[in-house]
Amino acid sequence: MVIETAEQGAPGRSTEDRIRVLPNAVVVLDGVTSRRPPDRNGGWYATQLADELGRLLDAETALTDLLAQAIANLAERHDLVPGDSPAATAAIVRWNDEKIDALVLCDTPVVAFGRTTEVVEDTRLADLRPDPDILRWKNKPGGYWVAEADPEAGRQALTASWPRSAVEKVVVATDGVSCGVSEYGLFSWEELAELPLADALDRIRAAERGDPEHTRWPRYKTHDDQAIARLRL
Repeated sequence: MVIETAEQGAPGRSTEDRIRVLPNAVVVLDGVTSRRPPDRNGGWYATQLADELGRLLDAETALTDLLAQAIANLAERHDLVPGDSPAATAAIVRWNDEKIDALVLCDTPVVAFGRTTEVVEDTRLADLRPDPDILRWKNKPGGYWVAEADPEAGRQALTASWPRSAVEKVVVATDGVSCGVSEYGLFSWEELAELPLADALDRIRAAERGDPEHTRWPRYKTHDDQAIARLRL
């Protein structure tokens, strides 16, 4: 197993994305940008969740249960209130000799490459984005789910598993990187699986600088934080 990672904050700000490489797993989180004080922003929450998942992750427990427990632990430890808490997207890839398990919550996809390319992505937030009052759908049935203070979000995450022998590479990326495929069309998932990671991040930044008014690619902000992990089996 060879694991490569690359991270880059949006220009002028500290990144709120987090990557944790563990003995049998990789965790990638995207702290949700908020107006909260710096000590309780999305980056703080992503750090806390990454650390808690690092303590909890084992070889057999369902990833949804692990994420739900991590969210519950943070809510209790830090007195976090559902609907009034910092938050983060979450993606986990865990492996053993026989299989690879993946979890995706909100817009941080996992892509497995073998004979075919399989994209595990949670589009529930994107599907609701035309709604101007999108926050009313956060962590509610029929809405979208994100790690925050309600452990039910962990149980609502999407999962997939593959035989280890069927997978050659896995890519996990926050939306500041996956946009290069899904929104900007700069490269395919298969090309991203081969590109030097730093080059991929730079190409995305260059494309965004070339569209400062958000006309070619409508988006809420010019640049987002970027984080990517690539596993070669």
